[in-house]
Amino acid sequence: MGVLVAAGVKRVFTLHGGHLDAIYQAAVAAGLPLVDTRHEQAAGHAADGWARTTGNVGVAIVTAGPGVTDVVTAVANAYLDCIPLLVIGGRSPLIDDERLPLQGGFSQVDLMKPITKWSATVTHLPRLADYTAQALRIATSGRPGPVFLEVPADVLFARIDDARVHIPAVGRAVEQSAPDAAAVRDVLTRLAAAERPLVMAGGGVWFAGAADELRAFAERTGIPVLANGKGRGVLPEDHPLSCGGFAALAGVRQAGGPDVVLLLGARLGLFTGGAQNSFIPPSAHVVQVDIEAEEIGRNRDIQTAIAADCRATLRALTEAAPAFDWPDRALWAGALRATRRAMDAAFAPAAGATPVHPHRLARDIARFMDRADDVLVADGGETAFWLEMASTVRQGGHWLSHGYLGCLGTGLPFAIAAQTAHPESRVLCLTGDGSVGLNFAEFDTMARHRLPVVVVVNNDQQWGMSKHGQELMYGKGRTVVSELGPTRYDLAAAGFGCHAEHIERPEDIVPALERAFASGLPACVNVLTDPDIIAPITLAMVARASEGAGEKPGSVNMPYYGERDVS
Repeated sequence: MGVLVAAGVKRVFTLHGGHLDAIYQAAVAAGLPLVDTRHEQAAGHAADGWARTTGNVGVAIVTAGPGVTDVVTAVANAYLDCIPLLVIGGRSPLIDDERLPLQGGFSQVDLMKPITKWSATVTHLPRLADYTAQALRIATSGRPGPVFLEVPADVLFARIDDARVHIPAVGRAVEQSAPDAAAVRDVLTRLAAAERPLVMAGGGVWFAGAADELRAFAERTGIPVLANGKGRGVLPEDHPLSCGGFAALAGVRQAGGPDVVLLLGARLGLFTGGAQNSFIPPSAHVVQVDIEAEEIGRNRDIQTAIAADCRATLRALTEAAPAFDWPDRALWAGALRATRRAMDAAFAPAAGATPVHPHRLARDIARFMDRADDVLVADGGETAFWLEMASTVRQGGHWLSHGYLGCLGTGLPFAIAAQTAHPESRVLCLTGDGSVGLNFAEFDTMARHRLPVVVVVNNDQQWGMSKHGQELMYGKGRTVVSELGPTRYDLAAAGFGCHAEHIERPEDIVPALERAFASGLPACVNVLTDPDIIAPITLAMVARASEGAGEKPGSVNMPYYGERDVS
């Protein structure tokens, strides 16, 4: 525990296992708070959420065997999204290898290797501090990511004289790499001469601690900024140069889109337009800045490649920017912001409808959560989309949602992490009725730990994206395993000691939110919404696959992935 405390770890998420009692006793002695969840997956997701909302490493401790296998989904989620996460797992005693012991008999380290930056076993107690320090360094250096450290029971319960224990220094600042002066001049020359320059900020900006540097650069140059899910709020979204998420580029394609893009700590995958380059035009000059050189050039050719830290790069660019003339970009920024206004206008006529339109639900939540320190968590395929389009995020780490794993069930654990990290902030989680079932028992965790999170369930009585996708592909009446019931999630949450609300009319949404937050308890607001409304994201990801599937020889149209040449 001494290493974790020295590294600035403020919270550990866990679920009890007998292998871990020695760790718990050490945590209590060190004054390190423990948050015990009802499922190891939730403990892992909460540690992941802690890292996303604070920018610092998250820590989860799980027991051997099923505790480790249960946390695999959370580790994979962190791995695909480059989240710094340390998972410590118990293990059967080394002396019992090949004896078929309880919760043993398989290699936990090998299980974790494909989804971690590093996975190792501590075989001798004197090395525990050293291994823990190494795990933290690996998780947080370069491109962040999860690491796994297993500690066998006979190592954990051994004893060692404190005088023999050395606590390595793990909190030491490391000077980050920056581009050279020639590269800085080249990038600024291109951005200043561009007609429609753009900054696209990703998680690399947030985890580099570069929010202030991004704001300074944007204000000095007047260049609009878009941010992905991990980067939302690094430039407050009520700032005139903050223009929303990467999807805003879909609304300016007809006008040509950006001609020069500064891509900061964001990878070129699905959420950046994917292999189809559907967001960034193929003609654009792309400057990609990433701490990992191997990431540069994924899915498209990059005209200017900079392997460097985002914070150091922004500082260098801002310091050199006064030597250049920067045109007014207000019209260009306005065109980018128009995408959100168009979404609001498109669904405004249905705002008073019953059953509640999901956009009305998301809009009311977004307008209610209007404080600078409010935290929003979104969980669910279509549900997360509605809130993403409607919300305004004013601080980095105050928007938590899905990533490349497409993992549902993260909402309640992420919200637990956000509330523990920001006890003075209001935390609201909007989740689909499908997603909420995956970790529903975490209402108990919130109640036991007195975490006043408000959870709003978008209850359309179905797995929305799944059912709508089936209807688009095969027609109504041919849906399979995608329907749910009118479940009273509010009453189930009340059984854990939570405040409960059941809403059927749109005009009752905001009063229910007011009562929920005023209660001072964790709350479940169960809102019945219209099951026939198909979110635009589902239309974009599925509808094209339903049109002319198989018409082009050698190609396949697939829901969520589009058309692919398989010849």
